[in-house]
Amino acid sequence: MAKLGRVSTYTDEIATEIVERLSEGEPLRKICRSAHMPAWRTVYAWMQANHEFAARIARARDVGFDAIAEETLAIVDSKPKTHATEFGPKVDPAYVQWQKNRAEQRMKLLAKWSPKKYGEKVQQEHSGTLTLAQLVEAANGKREDDASGD
Repeated sequence: MAKLGRVSTYTDEIATEIVERLSEGEPLRKICRSAHMPAWRTVYAWMQANHEFAARIARARDVGFDAIAEETLAIVDSKPKTHATEFGPKVDPAYVQWQKNRAEQRMKLLAKWSPKKYGEKVQQEHSGTLTLAQLVEAANGKREDDASGD
């Protein structure tokens, strides 16, 4: 009996190209818009069916996040555009804002995609001490207050 559904278009060459492009920081949906690439849903189906491919994708994305972070540094470090005025060159404020928005958006995405590596560090501090006996005593005292209030 023949299998139902379409034949998988998975090839090692396509998988390797996807992994390489992801590791360069290119988003999967952009990769999948290339004429010779499968739809992004197909790639997710491959990941579900092939755990080795899924692991390669995960590693490539992690490397790609670093590539995006490096790109953000390049954006921030780039020289702003200037235009000539009668008083000399003047920095184009619209260009500066555009570059700032590009860098910030990349950092926000990295914080969502890889919060442990690129997210804000959240630290909770605890001061003081409570013993188990104090907690039990406080809980018992609360119950007695509730009972006497009726």
